Amino acid sequence: MTQTLVEEQTVKSRHRVRTYGEVFTPRHLVDLMLDLVRDEVESGPDFVDKTFLEPSAGDGNFLAAILRRKLRAIEQRYPTAKWSQESLFAIASIYGVELLEDNHQEAKAVMLAEFLSFHQSHGVPVGADTDLYHAAQFLIATNIVCGNMLTGQTLTGQDIQFSWWNRVAGSPGLVHREPFTLVSLHGDAIDFTTYDSYQACRIDEVHKEMRADV
Repeated sequence: MTQTLVEEQTVKSRHRVRTYGEVFTPRHLVDLMLDLVRDEVESGPDFVDKTFLEPSAGDGNFLAAILRRKLRAIEQRYPTAKWSQESLFAIASIYGVELLEDNHQEAKAVMLAEFLSFHQSHGVPVGADTDLYHAAQFLIATNIVCGNMLTGQTLTGQDIQFSWWNRVAGSPGLVHREPFTLVSLHGDAIDFTTYDSYQACRIDEVHKEMRADV
């Protein structure tokens, strides 16, 4: 029997390697690295909410692998009725910064595809007309940004802004969004004071942008 090996692409072009130092991590190395933090991703206390930041997200290979493991663990550890809710909280825990716009778009697309594939495989409606789809798309777009990790700024010179997605104690499925800047992570405390504030809402309705002053 002849075995065909498909070589995984680790570079897009020599120019990109020279200019940006762009080299993609092969999937088998991604899996080996994530095995080192298996408890945080899959089985430890509050594994769904354990946060991960990929400072050079590339085309999303690490981001999608983290999400895939979290979704698999949710499937094993939670009742079916909670899969939709917990899968959105899993997305909310994963952050990324990517310098190049084409990679940025690919990273967001692969994350959404991973999420949709999980639910479609279980017969859950996740069409573009569902709140589940729009909430996932919104969380991914908010958490995975195009910018420079070293400067903490977007390509237009604005501060990179992220959000904490905090569960509301005593109210399962509710989330409270708190925006902050990436650069504030380098200080003594994260600065939540000068940005938009939001009402608590259901995790599957975060895309409706319910600001506290509305």
